[in-house]
Amino acid sequence: MPPTSTVGESRSAQKHRQILEAATTAFLDRGYRGTSMDVVAAGAGVSKQTVYKHFSDKATLFGEIVRSTVAVVADPVHDEVAGLADSGDLEADLTDLARRQLAGVLQPTLLRLRRLVIAEADRFPELGRLFYEEGPGRTIATLATSFARLADRGLLAVDHPERAAAELNWLLMAGPVNRVMMLGDDGRPADAELDDHARAAVRTFLAAYRHPHD
Repeated sequence: MPPTSTVGESRSAQKHRQILEAATTAFLDRGYRGTSMDVVAAGAGVSKQTVYKHFSDKATLFGEIVRSTVAVVADPVHDEVAGLADSGDLEADLTDLARRQLAGVLQPTLLRLRRLVIAEADRFPELGRLFYEEGPGRTIATLATSFARLADRGLLAVDHPERAAAELNWLLMAGPVNRVMMLGDDGRPADAELDDHARAAVRTFLAAYRHPHD
């Protein structure tokens, strides 16, 4: 899920993208230990020296894959979460956000990468930290900021915005993500089930945090 080709892409940028795409495939298919820079170079159709010119070592390359893959899902969600502070229909907007966030997090490539990062967490804890900070950590922090502003507007009764944001994230993600992480594609809920789950998570959250005068 690294960035795709764009019109007018420079030769260097094209090679950079090819390396990321080949490396993503290799890491997800072979695991971290089973992937070498030689394998990445062969998959990208470039020399190993070219790979090292763009990425100093395998850990740096894997870190960039984590960053770029998570960003494809996290960046649009981040913008939408930030806009919640100005919501005119909080339940509808939260539900819409929740459904899109679930769809993004349950993308197969992101789930496979999550499994790989967890598998390598003991050897490379910085990769787990990067995944968290760029993904759920960033979303929770932005949610907390929006919740604080919604509380100022009298729409939410929130004393601890960060806790409330983490609770909504857990309500939304825990069931579907744990299920798919453990069961693979067989555990993926149907779209209608995800819709129902998103609505239920938001209703539960608002039952606890909606301002009593709203």
